[in-house]
Amino acid sequence: MDKLLAKLASLDTKRMFQNDFFLTWEKTDDEIWGVFTVADTLRKMREANISARAFDSGLGISLFRDNSTRTRFSFASACNLLGLEVQDFEEGKSQVSHGETVRETANMISFMADVVGIRDDMYIGKGNAYMREFAGYVQDGFAGGVLEQRPTLVNLQCDIDHPTQSMADMLHIIHYFGGAENLKGKKLAMTWAYSPSYGKPLSVPQGIIGLMTRFGMEVCLAHPQGYELMPEAEAVAVKNASLSGGGFAKTSSMEDAFENADIVYPKSWAPYSAMEKRTRLYGDGDMDGVKQLEKELLAYNAGYKSWECTDEMMQRTKDGKALYMHCLPADISGLSCEAGEVTASVFERYRAPLYKQAGYKPYIIAAMIFLSKFADPERTLRELIKRNSPRVFL
Repeated sequence: MDKLLAKLASLDTKRMFQNDFFLTWEKTDDEIWGVFTVADTLRKMREANISARAFDSGLGISLFRDNSTRTRFSFASACNLLGLEVQDFEEGKSQVSHGETVRETANMISFMADVVGIRDDMYIGKGNAYMREFAGYVQDGFAGGVLEQRPTLVNLQCDIDHPTQSMADMLHIIHYFGGAENLKGKKLAMTWAYSPSYGKPLSVPQGIIGLMTRFGMEVCLAHPQGYELMPEAEAVAVKNASLSGGGFAKTSSMEDAFENADIVYPKSWAPYSAMEKRTRLYGDGDMDGVKQLEKELLAYNAGYKSWECTDEMMQRTKDGKALYMHCLPADISGLSCEAGEVTASVFERYRAPLYKQAGYKPYIIAAMIFLSKFADPERTLRELIKRNSPRVFL
């Protein structure tokens, strides 16, 4: 822990204090490493039975506009780790259903809140914009004296990025390969894979290519024609690869992407253009159009069932032993669906590493909160460690 805290002291994370976390590519390298370092410190504290409850009271508000298991419970775990209680905000049970404005909602739920986590990933051009609008109204409330504190907003997945996922994935990779210094030149294949559903967000692959290219890795994006990502996200990957000395390549072949890869991340997502169209249809209230689009996309998906992570595909990777990753839940062929992203044999072989991968997310979220709430995070952590209050009285 001393080594981690010494590293934290050398990083410039001042801009994160009383600031929000929207996109990883808006953060500096020091700020990204600050999150990783605080996350590792909090994990070490829990392993050493040292309480990390920096708050004696306060709320973490979770607002999920899409279904979630891992991220929902990771946010709750992160808040609880730091001493905050969690309250789910369900729009269907609130005055939002009666026309309450975003401005009013943002202020009414923030009176004693220290953090608000929002997941809004279903509609292109809407999710991240909603988060920024919400944060703006919270800032206005704080500046106007309505709120005693300014709650931090954490992006728990939007239409553009899934920062808590990509950062948990990156920390898993760092530990798996024994340090970030060992990642330069490693090949990561971020590939589309077949799913029997059509509407999976683009934010996971966009988050992966936007973050992993910062570490000197050779990132290869693979998808069939028509499954392009947002041009802005690809531009970020190109820029980051250039700055880090890594690489960013694209291919329409899953086989090429897997060839000699050190890490593979086969994951389904919807076509960007189709998601834009779906957003317009929902905005117009055209439900017949939505149903027709869904029918067309399911048929289009079905033409690419060969895009599956199989034992044969894994043999193409470096020594046939690449690290298989997924944000979960995966569409497992013959188990959760007839045909999907990955075979049951591959998934079962990597099940323990996959669960470890998911286990980093609570600490990543807790670190994002911590850095935004404490002006001197290194000193605050040292005080918590010095206090040495046991988490569990043995």
